[in-house]
Order: sequence, then C-alpha cells, then structure tokens
Amino acid sequence: MRCKNFALCFPVDGSGDWNREKMTVAAKVVDELVPHPVKEQLPGVDYCVNSNPSWAEAVVLGFQHYLVMLGTTVIIPTIIVPYMGGGNVEKAQVIQTLLFVSGVNTLLQTWFGTRLPVVIGGSFRFIVPSLYVAFAQRYYIYLNPYQRFIRTMRAIQGALMVASVLPMLLGFLGIWRIVVRFLSPLSAVPLVALVGLGLYEQGFPLLAECVEVGLPELIILILLSQYIPYIWSFKRPIYDRFAVLLSVGIVWAYAALLTAAGAYKNKPLNTQLSCRVDRSGLLSGSSWISFPYPIQWGQPSLHVGEVLVTLAAAFVAMVESTGAFIAASRYGSATHIPASVLSRGVGWLGFGIFLDGLFGTGSGSTVSVENVGLLALTRVGSRRVLQISAAFMLFFSVLGKFGAIIASIPLPIVGALYCVLFALMSSAGLGLLQYCNLNSFRTKFIIGFSFFMGLSVPRYFSDYVITSGHSPVHTHSVWFNKMVLVIFTSPATVAGLVAFFLDLTFARKHASTRRDSGRHWWAKFKYFDKDPRSAEFYSLPYGLSKYFPSL
Repeated sequence: MRCKNFALCFPVDGSGDWNREKMTVAAKVVDELVPHPVKEQLPGVDYCVNSNPSWAEAVVLGFQHYLVMLGTTVIIPTIIVPYMGGGNVEKAQVIQTLLFVSGVNTLLQTWFGTRLPVVIGGSFRFIVPSLYVAFAQRYYIYLNPYQRFIRTMRAIQGALMVASVLPMLLGFLGIWRIVVRFLSPLSAVPLVALVGLGLYEQGFPLLAECVEVGLPELIILILLSQYIPYIWSFKRPIYDRFAVLLSVGIVWAYAALLTAAGAYKNKPLNTQLSCRVDRSGLLSGSSWISFPYPIQWGQPSLHVGEVLVTLAAAFVAMVESTGAFIAASRYGSATHIPASVLSRGVGWLGFGIFLDGLFGTGSGSTVSVENVGLLALTRVGSRRVLQISAAFMLFFSVLGKFGAIIASIPLPIVGALYCVLFALMSSAGLGLLQYCNLNSFRTKFIIGFSFFMGLSVPRYFSDYVITSGHSPVHTHSVWFNKMVLVIFTSPATVAGLVAFFLDLTFARKHASTRRDSGRHWWAKFKYFDKDPRSAEFYSLPYGLSKYFPSL
C-alpha cells in the first residue's frame, strides 16, 4: 500500500466539506513539521566578511588565529627536517620561513584572491613529496648533515616552484572556473566535510601523546566555548569568542607547572618530547632577529620525478582549498562563492606555492583548515581579523626568539584544538545538505558512497604502505607510485571526485535531478554578475575590479 498525503487522511463530514476544527489541527501540525528554511547566508554570525569588530577586539582575535595556525607550522618542519639532515637550528629557520611566507600569502589571498577570511598555511599533503626528495639516494653521498639538508631543500624548492604553475594556470586562465561551475551542493557536501574529517589523525591521536595535558585542554575548550555561554549570559561574548586563548593559557601554565615539578623526569623520551614545555628545541635553535629572503638556501635544483610528485600534491591542495573556501564563505556569512572568484583564489594559491619554493619553506600551501573552524567557534568572519593575524605571522617570523616561545606549546594541546576546529570545518559541509533533497534515494546513494569511499580508500592506501613498505600501485616508476599515493591518501579529494562524477552522470536526464542536487540554489552564483551580493563580498579592492573584471 502506497503512503498517502498527510492532509488527505483526515475525515470529512456528512456534507462532503472538510471539518473546520480538524483542518485547524492539521494546519498546526503541518506548521510544526515544516523543515527549517534554507539560508543562503549563515545566520548567527556576529561579524561577517565586510564588518569589523573594534580594533582592540580584532587584534586579540587576530592573535588567536595566529596561535591556531602555529600547530601546522610547527608539525610539518618537525616531521620533514630531521629526514633532510637538519637539526634544531634548521628546523627553527624553516618554521620562521614558513611563518613569514604564510603571512604574505594570507595578505595576498584576502586582498586579491577570494577575499575571504582564510589563512594560507603549510599543507600536510606536501609531506610525502618532501620526504620523497629527502629519501632520494643521490643525497646520501653528503656525509655532512647540513650539506645534505641544503641540497635536499634546494630540490624541494625547485619542485615547488615548477609545480606551482599548475594551480596558477588553472586559476588565472579560468580553467578551474569552468570545472567548479559544475559543482552542486550535493557534490560539495563530501568535499567540504572531508577536508576536516580527513585530518582526524591530527586530532585525538596527537592529543593522546600526552593525555594529562591534551585531555584537560579539550575539556576546558568545550566548557568555555559551548557550556559557559549558556549557563552565564554576558552582555558581550567573552568566553566563547576567546575560548582558545583562555584554554591554551590555562593548560600551558599547567603543563609548565608539571614540567617544573619534575613530573616527567624519569619518563621515556617520547613522553618528555610530547609533555614537557622545554623539549621542542625551538628556543635554543632560533635567532633573535632573522629576515627570511628568497633563495636563502642557494640555487634551486630540479628533478623531473620530484616535480611530478609535487604536482600531484599541488592538485590535491587545489581541491582541498576549494572545499575550505566554500566553508569559509559560509562561516563568514557571505553568499556562495562565484566560480570566477574560486578560480581567482586558486590562482593566488598557486602563487603562494611559488613563494614557498622561492623562500624555501619545505612545504607547499593550502587553506588552513583549523582557522576556518575558528571562524565558526568565534562567530567572527571578519576579513580584517585575518589580515591582523597575518601581521602577527610576519612580526614573529622576524623576531625568532619571541615566536619560538609561543611555538613551543606542547603538541597535544594543539591536537585538542584540532578535535574541535576540524569538527566545525566538517559541519560546514554537512550544512550544505539543506539545499539537497534528502528524501531522494539518488541523494542518499551519492552522499553515502562518496563519504564511505573518501574514508575507506585513503585508509587502505595508508595501511598498505605501513604493512608492505610501498604503495598498492607498485610499478617501476617510483614517482608515479608516489603521485597515486598523494592523490588517494587525501579523503577530501577521493570523496570530492567520486561525488562530482556521480552527480554529473547518475540519472542526469531525470526531471528532478537538478532540484535534488540543489543546483537551482547555486545557479545565481555561477556567474559573478548574476547576484549583486557577489560584488559586495568578493570584488577586488581599490577599484581594481574595473581593470580585472570577474568573468
């Protein structure tokens, strides 16, 4: 028996007219069951992209964003520099350089790129290409570790500079604009959600390296940001807006107290490195004043295989950054990003990767996922706040000792922050489901299958490498094996490609497909001039839109 419409199930009186009393009851029930209306701009945001808090508050919020992005900035050099042959001094120099270039790239992106409140920082997806270079046999002839570090860094620089051509060409020539015009809310859900969920290994596993420090940070952060604002109401949001600063300050002091009291004196070395506040080696390795400059490690070198592997990482960075841009527009209470603006942002991302190679950061760039999550936590999506954050990056990259003090925060504290911030990033993707028809089996299949494959395939590749020592794709071309590994260990890339392909090919000619995918909601944002709000949020500053119109 087929299900009948709810309203038709009510009885009628003897004359054949609807019973008025029961009609009233039915109307009330229907009103209560009406789903939440679709919102093209996220409500509840205190400051959107173009609005700004007071200067004092903006400075504190900018420092908070700087504090959040430090985690990735420290983790990436900590992983790759020892394999390159460098020590604490070289690690501190790479961190300072990465911090400096991140500040420059963030300013360029907020001024001339998408103009969204995003931080452009180091990407975990470039670790595999960097280690591929570091493990190359030709560098083992250098017995001096410093010489090996220099040679390896030069090769990474050359690979990054050449690989940056891909996103610059796709972005500035408008090719990426053509691609993302086919993106629908349905195919964007797995892409955006798995940009955050795909980094789960940097969350609780990092926290668990020192539970007695990481777990209190997670608990205090959740209490300050989620519980206290609802228990005690204040005229101004304090605890929720500055929850990261307050919680990190409390737990960092607690960790310093444990260190001073000798709690880890006789513990294993790994425990001391994770829990103690004086084992990072950054303070002793940093100089008081240091100005990163182009080609500071010497003339870059090139190797075709290394360039191709880095090209794969640059492609992954483009895909993941596209998802992060969509989430940032949501949390900045802006409308959906026009395709031309996304293409423009990818082009400037490619220029940022070129600067990474020019200065020698050891890693390429992408949109910082944790900072997008912080937009949701603070409910402040102001562009000015992120530009102030970039100023902090530039300042502390030059004053090495002062920056090293802040960068020496125990990584389990950072892992606790990631548990919350990556989760908020993922929820931005789930929020796009409001545009889709969730009662459609087509929608259910595409969402479920892309999520499952986005999590399952990267896990398969990672586990295979751990157990066998090489990728499932094991040909005679090592560079090809690494390219496949880079692409298929990115959950967001796998899920996004699967959902994008299925959405374009599965039941394409069916009458309800377009509405089920939510394409009609984003149709007005496909072209820059279709909605007047696009110019409000995404136009270039200083009247440059007149000379560089968005097509």
